[in-house]
Parts: sequence; structure tokens; C-alpha cells
Amino acid sequence: MAKTITISLPVTDINASKAFYTELGFTFNPKWGDESAALMVWSDTISVMLLTHEKWSSFTTRPIPPTTSSEVALNISCDSREDVDAMNQVALTKGGIADINPIQDHGFMYGRDFADLDGHIWGAVWMDMSAMPTED
Repeated sequence: MAKTITISLPVTDINASKAFYTELGFTFNPKWGDESAALMVWSDTISVMLLTHEKWSSFTTRPIPPTTSSEVALNISCDSREDVDAMNQVALTKGGIADINPIQDHGFMYGRDFADLDGHIWGAVWMDMSAMPTED
């Protein structure tokens, strides 16, 4: 079995969040969804499980942090600098917050961070491994 990762995130509005993530390029898997949860697939090995606050609370008693806090930053790879820019723009136009941190441009690596509808931080990153500096 392939090693996979599923990131679970508490969301305020499951339908709005499904639409947001769909616009970013994720695909909804209806096999794992109902009115309280939605599995959004990025790749064969990476998925995000969106959970209503009520559903989230059935898994843990830990409080859901406010949308202005940061617990983790989730970074996903893009195929080009243009894809990084496009993802950030989609996040902005669909209700997220674009460029919540300074743009990172190191030539061989380019990244922009945005927040989703519930303040979860995502970093869209492109890297050209062939142009990556080497140690002498």
C-alpha cells in the first residue's frame, strides 16, 4: 500500500469550503462525504478531509483555533511559477486571503502563501531542482 497523507481541517461552512478547494484544483471524492465532511483529493497520495466544527469536535476536545492564529502551514507543490500565482489568485477571488506572508522568490524556488476561508495557511511552491544551488 502506498504511503498517503490525509490532512483533516475544521471548517465553518462545508459547502463553501468544498467549492473553495475545488477552485484551487482539488477534486471532491463523494465516497467520503456527507453534510459534515468532505474528502478533497490533491493527488494519489495527498487529500484534505474538511470537517464541520461539530464533526471535528467528535474527534477531539481540543479547541478550534481562531482564524487569525497559525498552528501549521501546509505546503503543496505546483508545476510552475504561473501555477503558484494562479492558485494565490484563485484563493483571493474565492474568499481566502492572498499573500499572507511575503512572496518567496529564490530563483530556483518560488512560493506564495494564502489562507483559506477558515484561516488555514497554504503555501503554493514551485521548485526547479536543476537550478538549485549546490554546496561546494
